[in-house]
Amino acid sequence: MVWRVAERLDISKRQVERLVQRFRQDGPKASSPVNGTAGPQPVAGIPCPGPDPRQLCRLGPTLAAEKLRERHGIEISPACVRRIMIDAGFWVPRKLRPPKVHQPRNRRASLGELV
Repeated sequence: MVWRVAERLDISKRQVERLVQRFRQDGPKASSPVNGTAGPQPVAGIPCPGPDPRQLCRLGPTLAAEKLRERHGIEISPACVRRIMIDAGFWVPRKLRPPKVHQPRNRRASLGELV
């Protein structure tokens, strides 16, 4: 039985035994069996409808707004998503991005020269 659970969760049998022991001591609401993050949420935390905002950091604001609309039915403009992403630190406006450094390339001595 323990080896099946360990195989399914992709953890060791010993870890499963520790989780079962913690469950017996603290009960089901004490901690999450996988990473121990369950429990009371912070008072200042605002529940965010839809996906985890950290997943949006891989997308630009326009694509994120489209994905929110098609996957979760949340109608929000790209400008609003951009503002949310800027406030959360996932998006840096173009004006605030560091300039890209390009290595200068010398001109060729004659047209078509490759050497």
